[in-house]
Amino acid sequence: MTLPDVRAYRLSPEVVAPLRERLPHVATQTIDAIMTEVPAYAEAFTGGLGAKIERAVRTALGTFLGLVSRAYGPEPQSSRGYAPEPQSPLAPALEAAYALGRGEARNGRSLDALLAAYRVGARVAWHELAAISVAAGQPAAIIAHFAELVFAYIDELSAASVAGHADELASAGRARLRDLEQLAQALLAGEPEHALLAAAERADWTPPRTLTAVLVPEHAARGVVDLLDKRTLRLSEELAVLLVPDADGVSRAAMLGRLRGRTAVVGPPRPWLAVKASYDRAVRTREIAGMPAGRLVDTEDHLAALVVTADPQALADLRAKVLEPLADAPKLAETLRCWLRHQGRRDEVAAELFVHPQTVRYRMTQLREMYGDRLRDPEWTTALLIALST
Repeated sequence: MTLPDVRAYRLSPEVVAPLRERLPHVATQTIDAIMTEVPAYAEAFTGGLGAKIERAVRTALGTFLGLVSRAYGPEPQSSRGYAPEPQSPLAPALEAAYALGRGEARNGRSLDALLAAYRVGARVAWHELAAISVAAGQPAAIIAHFAELVFAYIDELSAASVAGHADELASAGRARLRDLEQLAQALLAGEPEHALLAAAERADWTPPRTLTAVLVPEHAARGVVDLLDKRTLRLSEELAVLLVPDADGVSRAAMLGRLRGRTAVVGPPRPWLAVKASYDRAVRTREIAGMPAGRLVDTEDHLAALVVTADPQALADLRAKVLEPLADAPKLAETLRCWLRHQGRRDEVAAELFVHPQTVRYRMTQLREMYGDRLRDPEWTTALLIALST
C-alpha cells in the first residue's frame, strides 16, 4: 500500500482536540513500549540518551498533531533531502529524528534499534490515538484515514534518521581518512616518536610491529589496497605510497605473491616508527630499476646496485679514474666487462658477445697494453667491474 504524503492532509480541530488533550498519556505509553520491546534502548533511557529520546518522542507526537490540524495553505518546499525548510511544521520532528540518526552513528550503532523503536512507537501511538478517537465518537472512515497519516509520518521520521546516520558516517569517514593521511605523511617525514604516537591515536590506528613501503601508480592504488592488510596506510604523492603492516617473514612472501603481475616497487619491512627507511629504499630502487608496467620490483633483488650507487659522485669519480683509457673504445669496454664477469673464460666471453674467440684474444691484448699489470690486481679489477657494471 502506498502511504499518503502526510504534509498534504488536514484533520478538523474537533478530531484533533481530544487527541491533543491526551498527548502526555500517549507519549508515556509509547516510551514505555519502546523500553520494553527494544532491548537496546532499555539501558539508554536511564542515561543522557534517554532524555533525548523522550524529548524526541514528545516532539514527534506534538509536531504530528500540529501538522495535521493546521489551517489549509501551501506547504513550504524542501531544499534538503530529508526535511522541509525550518518554517515547515514538520521541521522540529525531522530535525530531532535526523539528530537521533547521527547520534546512533556517532556511538557506533547501526540503525536497527532506532528503526525498531519507530515501528513500536508507531504501533503503540496509533493504538492509543485510535482508542481516543473511538471514545470521542469519530467515524471509522476518519479513524482509518488517521491511521494512514500516522504511518506516513513515521516513514518521514525514519527517512530523516537514515539520512542523519548516513551523513554522520560519511563525515566521520572523511575525518578519519584525513587523520590516516596525516599519519602517513608524518611517518614518511620521519617525525619524532611522540608526534607519531599522537597521530596514530588521533587516527584510531593501532601500530603494527613493522611497516613496508609499496609504491604503485595512483590509478591502480585502490585495486592494490584491496589485496593488502586493512590497516594499510595510503598517501598520494607523485605515486601512491602504501604502508603495509606486518608484511615481514612469511607474510612478506604472501604479499609479494598477491602483488605478482602488478606494477609496484616493494621496500623492506622496518619497525613502524622507522618506515621512512623502507620508503627511501623503494624510491631509490625505482630510480635504479625503473617501474616497468605489470612487473613487481622487490628492493631486495637490487641490494648490490643500491650499495654501489649510494654515493653518485663517488661512483662518477671511480668511473672517470678507472675507465679513462676506454673513453673512445666502447667495444673494448664491453669486452673487458664480460671478461671480468666470466673470470677470463674466453669461450664464454665470445659466446656472450657473439664474436669469435680470436676476436676476444685480440681485444684482450689491446686491453693489457692499456692497463698492464693492473688487470692482475684484485682491487683494481674489482673497481673496474663496479665501474663497468653501473
